[in-house]
Amino acid sequence: MMAHVVATFLFFYANTHEQRHIFDSIINAVNRGAGGMFFLYGYGGTGKTFMWKTLAFALCSKSDIVLTIASSGIASLLLPNGKTAHSKFSIPVSTLQNSTCNIHQGIKQAELLKETKLIIWDEAPMAHRYCFEALDKTLNDIMCMCNSDNVPFGGKIVVFRGDFRQILLVIPRGSRSDIVHATINASYLWDYCTVLKLTKNMCLQLNLALTNAQEIKNFLMQSYLPRALDRRL
Repeated sequence: MMAHVVATFLFFYANTHEQRHIFDSIINAVNRGAGGMFFLYGYGGTGKTFMWKTLAFALCSKSDIVLTIASSGIASLLLPNGKTAHSKFSIPVSTLQNSTCNIHQGIKQAELLKETKLIIWDEAPMAHRYCFEALDKTLNDIMCMCNSDNVPFGGKIVVFRGDFRQILLVIPRGSRSDIVHATINASYLWDYCTVLKLTKNMCLQLNLALTNAQEIKNFLMQSYLPRALDRRL
């Protein structure tokens, strides 16, 4: 609860206009319940992990289910209740073009996915595009939707994050072309994706906000409050 209060305070106090726009876009999509796929792109320090935590806390405070996953175990440690994608969705380790997740109708994992409002997938460029397509096929099966509905992931809201300038997936003995064609933006799912960008350095914004707050505090302590006390006396 305390973490939720602190995150909410920091978001509305020190967030950038870009972050507010992204937050509103994703929350509105969740509230509409019409499904959607987003990709949050930004350099280091622009507040991508901060956005994940804020979105997760905002929805969980309303008792909505949010799944926070990552392509690697190290990245999942930075997320609230984070898990790896292969663990949460039972994705086969050797993923092929026709692979699906080991989740079927009637089991607890399927019921959890049905009730989930938002799926957050961190470090998406590190995973093979067949992993995302396997999840898409599985969610379409669980939600009883077909490809003709033109809605990816069974109508669920899925938000990916990553930086294509950082570490991409590893293709054994693969060429540069093989790696490029195995990333998420080479998948058919990319046609449904809305790209959201963060360009402002959040650390700098936060430092400026804290500096301004300290200046206001000093002014109150050194000028306004002593005068107010003098008038009372």
